Amino acid sequence: MAPCEADGAVMFGRYAFPPNERGYCGPDRADELLERVANHASGPALAEVARGFEGAWPYLELIGECLGRAPLDPVVVRTYWLGGPELARCGGRPFVDSLETRFRPRLSRLEFERLAGAVVAGATPHHNFHVFGVYPWVGLMRGGMGEVPLQVLDRCRIRWGRVAALHGDTAVVYSRSLTWDGRQLTLRAAAPEPARLRRDGQALAHAVQPGDWVALHWDWVCDRLGPSELARLRRSTAIELDAVGACAYSAPATVLA
Repeated sequence: MAPCEADGAVMFGRYAFPPNERGYCGPDRADELLERVANHASGPALAEVARGFEGAWPYLELIGECLGRAPLDPVVVRTYWLGGPELARCGGRPFVDSLETRFRPRLSRLEFERLAGAVVAGATPHHNFHVFGVYPWVGLMRGGMGEVPLQVLDRCRIRWGRVAALHGDTAVVYSRSLTWDGRQLTLRAAAPEPARLRRDGQALAHAVQPGDWVALHWDWVCDRLGPSELARLRRSTAIELDAVGACAYSAPATVLA
């Protein structure tokens, strides 16, 4: 593995570990994943773990193909998790074709047209599109199921927050959670929430301090965010929310992958 791909594999692991720890996606190698990320120990084994994330890996391949880079190149990995202007080169027809290959066999014609419609409305192969548009939770909320789907959506997306305090292995982070008005997903005002920094002495993120902006996935701090990364994530989140909201479609449970 080239040095830049090694760095990209560690970056991938930082964001992929939190749902993997819960058994939601990826191979059953969460302890190994955390240890390798915490020690910046890349290599073929970590790349193998990354390829086992069947939900994320096709997006990395698509972004890599559009940008002329390997799937674990740091630019590709950062673009998938945090977004950025590079995603504009990965939407449109290539994205629809990728979605068709992956999901058309499991969807009715109308269901796939709704999914493709989000791409027409501006959706891109960002992790938060997969959360908002492919997972069934928005559809479940439209069906009246309420708070549980909303909580899953909020935890599963990559979100940003600012560290207010540190207490041992936990940080208090001010972040904006999702809210649902019966038709659209939007963001609330920032409020404090606890977020994990370490497990058994092992951390995903570099050391953080009060005042730092960080990326969150489920209940973990995944990394510090610089100004450009924070702007990327904010902008891409808004794009995916607008695209899914404009189509007003509900993703079926059969797409949960």
